[in-house]
Amino acid sequence: MGLASPSRVAIFVDVQNVYYTTKQAFGRHFDYNAFWAAATRERQVVKALAYAIDRGDDRQRQFQNILRGIGFDVRLKPYIQRSDGSSKGDWDVGIAIDVMDHAENVDVVVLVSGDGDFALLVDRIRQKHGVKVEVHGVEALTAQALVRSASTFFPIEGESLLSGRA
Repeated sequence: MGLASPSRVAIFVDVQNVYYTTKQAFGRHFDYNAFWAAATRERQVVKALAYAIDRGDDRQRQFQNILRGIGFDVRLKPYIQRSDGSSKGDWDVGIAIDVMDHAENVDVVVLVSGDGDFALLVDRIRQKHGVKVEVHGVEALTAQALVRSASTFFPIEGESLLSGRA
């Protein structure tokens, strides 16, 4: 009897959401290397996308290169400062489109975000494609609707965080 083939996985990371929630809850940064090791263990990565806002500074470029080095394709959207002082930098629709495009080609979708707007998306792809959906988010700051929609929820805490302060 042959070995079962590894699960095919697609990973989608809402970088801004993870940055702000880990900073707010723990004052620390998310450990993308540790996450990658856990999320891809004994799995075939079909797609791995990290969605970020491009403010054009050197530290951000270094971080984006680190993400690329880990294995992510980095999608960038320009940071928009409105005349009224508010800002915009939201990838929700782009993430939803990419998840819908890739869900039929994988066994597992991994979503790193606490944004409750994704609960409908998770429900739909689980129903339509029969995929398992793993959600990673800061427990206290992740929408309960998203936690309920996920096949499995993994709280970002402890070993999921870098040791230095944000």
